[in-house]
Amino acid sequence: MVVVGVYLLLALLDGLLTVETSFNDCLQASETCVSDPKCSPMYRTFRQCMAGSNAAPLGPGAKNQCLNALVSLLSGPLRNCRCKRGMKKEKNCLGIYWSLHQSLIQGEDMNESSPYEPSRKGYDYARLASIMAGSDTGVTRANRCLDAAKACNVDESCQRLRTEYASACLKRTNKAEICNRSKCHKALRRFFDRVPVEFTHELIFCPCEDTACGERRRQSIVPACSYHEKEKQNCLKLLEMCKMNVVCRSRLAEFQISCQPSTQSASGCLKENYAECLLSYTGMIGTVITPNYIDNSSSNIVPWCTCSGSGNGRQDCETFLNLFTDNVCLRNAFQAFGNGTDLNMGSDMQQSTLPTRYLHPERNLNDTLASHSKEQAFGPTIRTQVSDEKLLWRESIGSSNKVPGWAAIVHTPPHLVWGLALVSVYSGFSM
Repeated sequence: MVVVGVYLLLALLDGLLTVETSFNDCLQASETCVSDPKCSPMYRTFRQCMAGSNAAPLGPGAKNQCLNALVSLLSGPLRNCRCKRGMKKEKNCLGIYWSLHQSLIQGEDMNESSPYEPSRKGYDYARLASIMAGSDTGVTRANRCLDAAKACNVDESCQRLRTEYASACLKRTNKAEICNRSKCHKALRRFFDRVPVEFTHELIFCPCEDTACGERRRQSIVPACSYHEKEKQNCLKLLEMCKMNVVCRSRLAEFQISCQPSTQSASGCLKENYAECLLSYTGMIGTVITPNYIDNSSSNIVPWCTCSGSGNGRQDCETFLNLFTDNVCLRNAFQAFGNGTDLNMGSDMQQSTLPTRYLHPERNLNDTLASHSKEQAFGPTIRTQVSDEKLLWRESIGSSNKVPGWAAIVHTPPHLVWGLALVSVYSGFSM
């Protein structure tokens, strides 16, 4: 019965999220709860439940008490609380969210929803063009990835944060030239969380027609530190590591929802929103499941892991890997960005909570062609030597003329009323 009650509660909450347009900050909501005489005792009980369930399986009586506390919390200040990607104290906020949404029953695996507020930020096609209009550079499309790097250099925030992550990822900690991957990942997350998508998307999703452009795109996240390892781990092991980290777990949940494919949709995306899919993809960069282009001659992307040795988990492993390698929504979003298709379709749609399983500055064409001839040193094959990385970053990060950068009322539908009634009845029986 406890299992039934938990799932009824989650179904109710999922339904509510489809009709509500406002979200509470989980950090602020928890502070409000702690100061509320009615909410505070339930919050203390629930925290004790979580501590107890982590130590040992809970007995039937304790489970009922914990479920009642959870139902009470989710009908109070903590109801519908969410976090913002890149916010201050993001880990603390996510910790509160997952403590409320994870199963109270040892071994239960519940479908995960996104802990983040839905993004209302669309891609502004005119913004970058207006920035470039005020600079002393011209526009060409000979190498869109090189153009994107130069565009980043004329924006103070983009250049500063890009230089920051390049420095963190290129710095070696000892003579063996081993980087500090944790610092590299953190700096990458800061860049993609804080820099406008007009710059970050151009750097990561720029379309390429030759290997010089493809190598620049592949090297954008400094893969020798952020992506590659000496040996590929099994993807299921990587997935377990991700679920142990609140940031990675949250970014993955957001990616699964935003890029969920659909054969019934013309776009290939269940949410009909390419912009959200691309934004959630960049959210994965800087986690243990950081994806990247597999080479400099294609647009195929994959995390640095393998399904070899998965045993009975082979199907689960391939299902996870297919989120990146065989995802029509993600593939169409990449293509839409490259050819200039409207990315903002469906941007007014509210966030779906359906569960899941799992533009370009150049002085002139001659200068561009000259730059390309220098870039051919990368060659058509993958190269990740430190010398190559530093050469690429010296070319793309440097001095340049800079310009200055820059409670809803819920009308509850009938099926939610029935869900609430069922949860209430169950709670009454479990007292």
